[in-house]
Parts: sequence; C-alpha cells; structure tokens
Amino acid sequence: MRKYGVASFAAAIVWLLPLVALAAAGGGHGDAHAGAPHLDGAQLGLLWAVPFAGILLSIAVFPLAAPHFWEEHFGKVSAFWVAVTLVPFFIAFGWELTLFEVLHLLLLEYFPFIILLLALFTVAGGIHFQGSFQGSPASNTAFLAAGTAIASWTGTTGASMLLIRPVMRANAARQNKVHVIIFFIFLVSNVGGALTPLGDPPLFLGFLKGVDFFWPTVHVFAPMLVVAIPLLVIFFAMDTFFYRRESESVRNAGTGDKTRVGINGWANVGLLACVVGAVLLSGMWKPGITFTIYHVEVELQNLVRDVLLLVITWVSWSYTDREHRKANAFNWGPILEVAKLFAGIFVTIMPVIAILKAGEAGALKSVVSLVSEGGKPVDAMYFWVTGALSSFLDNAPTYLVFFNAAGGEADMLMGSMGSTLMAISAGAVFMGANSYIGNAPNFMVKAIAESAGVKMPSFFGYLAWSGLILLPLFAVVTFIFFL
Repeated sequence: MRKYGVASFAAAIVWLLPLVALAAAGGGHGDAHAGAPHLDGAQLGLLWAVPFAGILLSIAVFPLAAPHFWEEHFGKVSAFWVAVTLVPFFIAFGWELTLFEVLHLLLLEYFPFIILLLALFTVAGGIHFQGSFQGSPASNTAFLAAGTAIASWTGTTGASMLLIRPVMRANAARQNKVHVIIFFIFLVSNVGGALTPLGDPPLFLGFLKGVDFFWPTVHVFAPMLVVAIPLLVIFFAMDTFFYRRESESVRNAGTGDKTRVGINGWANVGLLACVVGAVLLSGMWKPGITFTIYHVEVELQNLVRDVLLLVITWVSWSYTDREHRKANAFNWGPILEVAKLFAGIFVTIMPVIAILKAGEAGALKSVVSLVSEGGKPVDAMYFWVTGALSSFLDNAPTYLVFFNAAGGEADMLMGSMGSTLMAISAGAVFMGANSYIGNAPNFMVKAIAESAGVKMPSFFGYLAWSGLILLPLFAVVTFIFFL
C-alpha cells in the first residue's frame, strides 16, 4: 500500500513537470492568449446539452436501478459520454478548438478540483475517532453541531467519512436511530459545507472562477445559521422523544463501547491546516507569472497550490499509521469514482457553459429568462432553481451552470450581484441534502449505515423526510434573504 501511494504521488509530479517545462516556452499575462480559438455558444443547439444531461441522469438512475452494473462500469459510462461529446465536437470544430477547450478545463478546473478533493480525502481519512460517546439527545446534538462546524474545513465528504462511524457506535444499542443518520446527512454532509471552498465542491469551483476564499464565510454564514440552528433544535426535540421510548437499560447504561473517546492521527489535523494554507496562498499571492500551454495560461500561484496539496497528500499517506485508516475503513474507491465521473461531467458541461454564456442569444435562453426578469437576476429563482437541480443532479456542475447563467464574472458577482451569488451558493450547498443523490456523501453515509444494520428510508422515503423538514426552512431563507 505504501508503494502504491508513493507511485501515485510520483505520477502526479511527472504530470506537473512537463507542464512547467512546456510553460517555460511561452510565458504570458492575462486570461487568454491572443489568437486563442474561440467557441461561440450562440452557434450551439440544444443537442450539445444531451451528453451533460445523459451523464447526470446516469449518476442519478444507475446506482438505484442497476447498482451492480454501476459499481463495475461507472468509469465506462463516464467515458462513453465523454466520447459522445468530443467526437462530434472534433468533427464540427476541428482539433485546434477541441484541444484548447479540453486543456482549458483540465488545467484550470478539473485537475485543481480533483487534487483538492484527493488531499482532503486522504488527510481526513488518517484521523480516527477512538471510542464513543453516549448516544443521548444532548450528546448527539452537540456532535452534529460540531460536525456541522468542521465540515467547511474538512469538506462534507471528509467530515462525513470521519464522523459517521463514531455517531453510529454511540447509538448502536438504540432501536430508534434512523433520524440520527438523516439529520447527520442534512447537517454534516451538506449544510455545514457552506462556508469555505474546502467545504463543498461547488464553492471550490467558484473559487477557481475567482470568488474570494472567505466570501462564502461572510455572505453565506447567516443563511447557514438560519437553516442549521432550527435543524439542531428540531433534532434535539425529535431525539428526546425517541430516546424516552428506549428501554431503561439503554438510557441508563449509555451506548457505544467503553473505550475513552480520543483522536488518533493528530498529525493529520495539522495537515488539514496546511491544506487551508495552500488554498489561501493561491488566493492571496499574486506574483503575476503565468505559463502558457497552447493558449491556456496557468498562473504560478495555482501551480504551487496544486504541488503543495500533492505533497501534503503524500505526507499524510506515507506517515499515517495504517491502523488508523483501517479503523476508518479507508479505501481509494470513493475518490476514484469521483475522479472518473467528474472527468465526464467537466467535459460534457463544456458546451452547456458556452451556450449559457451566450445569454439570450443562446439555445438555453429559457433557463436564463427563468432566473431573470427584464434583464435583472431574480435571486429567489436562482436559489430555488439551483437548489431544485442540485437535489437530484450533482450540485457542483449545477452551481457552475448558474454561476455562468448569472454572467460568470466573479468580480461582478461578488460586488453588485452579491445576493445572486449568495443565492446560487446557498441553493447548491443546502439543497444537495434534499435527496440521496444530491451530494456524494449522502449516498455514502446511507450505504455505511445500512452495512451496519440500520434500515434507512427508501429513495422516496428520504424525500418525505427532507420535504417535511428542509423545504419549510428553505422557504424561510428565501423570505429573509432573497425577496
């Protein structure tokens, strides 16, 4: 296993070295080189959006309708939709534009996105909570509150994988515990990730597009509290009701093992801080040096960030006690799945973004008109439309679609259109909790709970929970912030 980790790190560095070598041949400044190929979204019809819709529907349907097929062939499904996009694109626009667009999304979006997720996944997987607390209403609520608070710094996936097993051990002897897992998904796997680009993939995509690191911390903090605090109150009341129905032996003796609660792998907590520092560095340090690869310009600070994140990943994998990862049931499967699926998502979304950038002149003018009125954005519609799609599709590409529908210019969206960006951010992050497939950790938590014998609600049963509890809270958020 250690050799595999070193080999993976070495392979990543091998990829980066040619990038630097090629870049040295053509330094430059600005966002695009003069003479770069240009894709005019106004010339694209709706057929170009079919592969994007296809891969998102595949992600939504196959894990439920054909789980065994999906487990074996999800990479091939992703590759199929990539081919369905790139082959016609190559025929229609030629190799120059195809190469430029693919390099642009790989170097500026996909690789930084996956490298950050890899770092968070690896580092969080090296932190193990030993022992357990008593699964009482007070301790459960405090644990969910703490998980919500750290999710923006470890990522919702990292926090979910780190904390789901301790909360399950704490409530192992209880008969009524399904609600604990459901609220865990609401808070730790979704709402808690709203405050930094580390928290949830949509916000990191915004960061890559130029949104300041602490912009969500300042502007989405209040909406997050409006959702999180009532959820914690509702959970405490519900957990108290169910706890009183437990046998007296469970209530008096507590649940979980007798091992003292503690944290193993403390060095990884420091490495998490290093991840934050690396991302902050790329947002604050602007040396003005860029490297050009076929008209695509990679800024030095972003290259340094990605190298640092890979080094942090390697250090965590190489020097963390394997027993800590074994106790967390750590494996590379989830991150490999994310890497393969998002390769497909990033490629297939390419023409969709071009169409959206064309605005009223594009084939998706109906989407643009849905979230605007008289040329002005309707924040409430941005919140609900972004959220509705994030509930059943992946929230990261959904964020990207509406970020571009709102103009795609970070400076403008952080300035005069700040409320619109807040609506898009909150909708993508919060409403990923509406279904099992809205955000990747949701389904992972469900699977872990069911493997431990917890009978989780069906797909539609979960929708009933989220509809009754979350939608009224989102209506309150709309009334307070977006009307």
